[in-house]
Amino acid sequence: MEQKNRIGQTYRIWLLDMICLIISYMIATQIRFGGDRFNQFGNKTLHYMVLVVFLLFCTVYSYFRDWNRDILLRGPFREFIVIVQFDAIMVSVSLVFVFFAQWSYILSRSVIINFAWLNVVLMYAAHCFYKRIMHRILSSDFFVSKVLVVASKDRIDDTIKRLHRDLGPAYQIIGGVSVDNLSGGDLADLTKKLIQIPFDEVFFNTPELSLKEMQPLIAGFEEMGVICRYNVEISDMAGVHSAVGTYGDYTVITYSMFRISAKKLIIKRLFDILGGLVGVVLTGILTLFIGPAIKLDSPGPVFFSQVRVGKNGRRFRIYKFRSMYKDAEERLKDLESRNEVKGLMFKMDNDPRITRVGAFLRKTSLDEFPQFWNVLKGDMSLVGTRPPTEREFEQYDEHYRRRLSMTPGLTGLWQVSGRSNIDDFDEVVRLDLQYIDNWSLTLDFKILLQTVGVVLFGRGAK
Repeated sequence: MEQKNRIGQTYRIWLLDMICLIISYMIATQIRFGGDRFNQFGNKTLHYMVLVVFLLFCTVYSYFRDWNRDILLRGPFREFIVIVQFDAIMVSVSLVFVFFAQWSYILSRSVIINFAWLNVVLMYAAHCFYKRIMHRILSSDFFVSKVLVVASKDRIDDTIKRLHRDLGPAYQIIGGVSVDNLSGGDLADLTKKLIQIPFDEVFFNTPELSLKEMQPLIAGFEEMGVICRYNVEISDMAGVHSAVGTYGDYTVITYSMFRISAKKLIIKRLFDILGGLVGVVLTGILTLFIGPAIKLDSPGPVFFSQVRVGKNGRRFRIYKFRSMYKDAEERLKDLESRNEVKGLMFKMDNDPRITRVGAFLRKTSLDEFPQFWNVLKGDMSLVGTRPPTEREFEQYDEHYRRRLSMTPGLTGLWQVSGRSNIDDFDEVVRLDLQYIDNWSLTLDFKILLQTVGVVLFGRGAK
């Protein structure tokens, strides 16, 4: 779908969802307070301010999450699941806000429950109706764009299949033309054979031929007045995303192993700031108790700091409660032969450098709390990949370095997967890359919840 049509659809669905929210809330209110029960209404202003909170959440969520961008491609079951997820998140987040705003005393449980299920039903019906209308409109001869595929014979079927899956009802694939064994004048003459065929656009998927070789064919289609779209992606690069844009005065194609929305990164950073502020306050309280214990147990500072490597090789200083004797770094060389992890990390059971208090701090993960300062500063995130030491980083190859393409985290998949039970560095890398390749705000939330369980029950910590 073209960018302007996608933006228009976003606003149409947003407006439709807002109407559904208002109607659902009004019906739920009428069910609870209609008729003779009107006198039980209470504070009407705050009651409808809760509706305003729902509407604000819908607006913010739709803008940053853009959760309806693929609405025309979603099937009935997928549509239902997506709406239920939206409804659950909206109600949960909004009620948390209402609680902290001290409006909860005016809430009616029956209104909220009825609103939740009514909104799911109404929004699902509205989305299905909208999709049915849009499919009918976009697939009509007036709006539909007929697309001809030009590719090598072994690529035509796969190209048509992918375009059918991804383009939506506004496009109709009429067939494909093979360019095998064609060159020079043969390519130029191909357009003459297609003059009588009705089509509006041509999609070229010919990576084995250079743009210069395809120029006569493209020029022929341009002369016919049809739109030409040329696939410039490098073939056989699975998992690589590309985007066309500008770089200074240059038109460029950007290739990346993963594609992340800037809006989602903003949300992630806002949560980091909020979590960092809460964490720094908790760290200050814990220091009142942990600090004296560390000092009494062994000589040295309360906090341990070390240079770590962050996003794309940036250096920063990480902070922890000291859990080892102050000469731990010097003693590391004598213990390297006893390393229990295969690869670039060092870890061993019953490490003699760990103090008695330090063993407790590590078991309970309390030693990690000062890292909330790193999260607040932006060196780290609440959820991310494991930040390596400079010593580890000096031994990295290209594959290992990719795990630094996102900001390192206080917790991550490696944390909730039994961090101390992992005995192979390649497994740590695999988990980090799995996180990067599948990153979403939902995944971050799941990892945070799992981390709470890991910390409370001490699973995987030594």
